[in-house]
Amino acid sequence: MIWLKWLIVSIGAAIAVTLILGAYGAARWQKSSAQLLTQLEAQRAPAAVPRFNVREIEGLPEPVRRYFRAVLKDGQPIIAAASIEMTGTINMSAGGESWKPFTSTQRVVTRSPGFVWDGAVMMYPGVPARVVDRYSDGEGLLNAKLLGLFTVANTRGGGELARGEFMRWFAETPWYPTALLPSQGVRWQAINSTRANATINDGHLSSTLLFRFDDAGLIASVSAEARGAGVGKDMVMLPWECTFSNYQPQDGMLIPMAGEASYIRPEGRASYFVGKVKTARYEFEP
Repeated sequence: MIWLKWLIVSIGAAIAVTLILGAYGAARWQKSSAQLLTQLEAQRAPAAVPRFNVREIEGLPEPVRRYFRAVLKDGQPIIAAASIEMTGTINMSAGGESWKPFTSTQRVVTRSPGFVWDGAVMMYPGVPARVVDRYSDGEGLLNAKLLGLFTVANTRGGGELARGEFMRWFAETPWYPTALLPSQGVRWQAINSTRANATINDGHLSSTLLFRFDDAGLIASVSAEARGAGVGKDMVMLPWECTFSNYQPQDGMLIPMAGEASYIRPEGRASYFVGKVKTARYEFEP
C-alpha cells in the first residue's frame, strides 16, 4: 500500500504545482492584457456624427435599409466602444474535432477600428490556455499560452494576419451595429433582395464582406471569399463565414446573442467557434 500512498502524494503535489503556476500565470496574463487594452483605448477617435439619423440610410440597398430599420431607432446614439462577455466552445484541432469550453471578454472600439479578445480555453480540468486575439492600429496579434505561461502560439504584425483580424472586427459588427452606417465609413453595394456587399477602410487596409439578411431583415451571416486559416505552422486562404442568431433588445438596439464561425474547407464546412453572449455593455458618443 506504500505505492498508493506515494501516488496520492504525487497527485496532490502535481495539483498544487498546477494551481500555483495557474495563479502566477493568470496574474502575468492580466498585466499583459491590461497593456493591450490601454493601447486600444488610446486609438479611440470621435465619430463623425453622434446619433443615427434615419435619413442617412436613404438610397442604400433595400435589404440594408430593412436591417437598419429593424435594429436601430431614429436618434440612436452611435456606439463608441463595447465590452462583450461570452461563453462557448472552440475547436482546437484544424483537421479534426477537439472542442474545448471557453469564457472570454472582448473590448471593441469603433473609431478607429480595433478589438482585444481575451479568452480562457479549458484544455484540461484546471488547465486553461490563455488566448488573446487583437486588431489595433493596422496590426494583428494572436498569442496563446498554457496556464498563461507556456507559449503555444505567438504571431503579430501586418500582412494576412492584420487583414484577417480587421476582417473579424468588420464581420462582428452585428454586435455593434451603428458601426455599419454610411456615416461611419461603410460603403454598401446591392446584390439582390437578401444580400449586399459592404466595404470599409482602415488606413491602407480595406475589407469587403458579403452580408446576408433573413426574412426579418436581420443579418443572418457575414462571409468572405478568403481569410487566412492556420494549418499547423502554415496559413492557407479559405472561404470564411460567421452566422448570427437569437437577436434580443439591448440599449434600444437589436443584437444577436449567439454566433458561430466556420471555414469552408474542400471537404466541407468546418465550424471552429460557437459562442453565446452573456453580457454586452456599450459606451455611446456624447
